[in-house]
Amino acid sequence: MASFNPSGYEKFSAPPPEFGKEAAATTGIPLSSSNPYYTDSSQTTVTPVKPKTRVPWSSGLCDCFSDWRNCCMTCWCPCVTFGQIAEIVDKGSSSCGVNGALYTLIACVTGCACCYSCFYRSKMRQQYMLKKHPCGDCLVHCFCEYCALCQEYRELKTRGYDLSIGWHGNMEKQSREVPMTAIPPTVEGGMSR
Repeated sequence: MASFNPSGYEKFSAPPPEFGKEAAATTGIPLSSSNPYYTDSSQTTVTPVKPKTRVPWSSGLCDCFSDWRNCCMTCWCPCVTFGQIAEIVDKGSSSCGVNGALYTLIACVTGCACCYSCFYRSKMRQQYMLKKHPCGDCLVHCFCEYCALCQEYRELKTRGYDLSIGWHGNMEKQSREVPMTAIPPTVEGGMSR
């Protein structure tokens, strides 16, 4: 006979079955140590994940004059340098023109384009496992905006990117440089004109 409980549910007096003992009888699925889908947590060993080490920047923050062309461009028109950096760091998902225009808009409206560019420095450091040097990304961009942009430009250049041709141009250039296996030409015989 069923008993009526005014709260809407019935309490079970028996404790739930232990895992692996009565579950086989209840579900019909045998649980044993030979089951490939079941592992006993007491038998597994956890190997610690070794953290990746961060590498230093290829050039210093104040090495702006090592690439004087970029130094002049960044000094007179930082939106171009930022746009080029952002396109490479975004892996082509945004264009140089869009990023440069947004940088200029933020600089004109707020006077603090560094608030936008510091996020790209952080993103770049994460992608290339670079050390946070000499201080936090936002502080570097806040106090040394042009030097930070020049350093990021040089870093990408050192890593083999030609920032003047953008992300898609660099990918095209890399695909041409990769040697492809030679496919022998097929000659169609019996064709007459």
